[in-house]
Amino acid sequence: MKRSWSLAALVAAATVAVATPALAAGDAAAGEKAFAPCKACHAVVADKNLIGPSLFGAAGRKAGTLASFNGKYSPQLVAANLTWDDATLDKWLTSPKDLVAGTKMTFVGLKDAKAREDVIAYLKTLK
Repeated sequence: MKRSWSLAALVAAATVAVATPALAAGDAAAGEKAFAPCKACHAVVADKNLIGPSLFGAAGRKAGTLASFNGKYSPQLVAANLTWDDATLDKWLTSPKDLVAGTKMTFVGLKDAKAREDVIAYLKTLK
């Protein structure tokens, strides 16, 4: 009996893990709209930098490594050794200063989880 309970618990845990991914796919079109305020500081064209670096190709890139923006990153961001994967982008968009204390990024964060998913989906289209 104990063995069947353990198997049932494993099956239930696996079902939950598969049914609830860390981040859903997001809606890139909605993400582009939610990204609008970000355009005050970030361009979405390759190597076109504004106050902040271009976010073209940012998804999947190591943070603080865009050559055309080199030298303008906060030392704390470079030292954090992050890669802009879904989970890191979600944490960054939630609160940049909580992820990297001392960052130059003044954005206070996007509290809506769905909006963050959508922005991440949009960023992944910028290739």
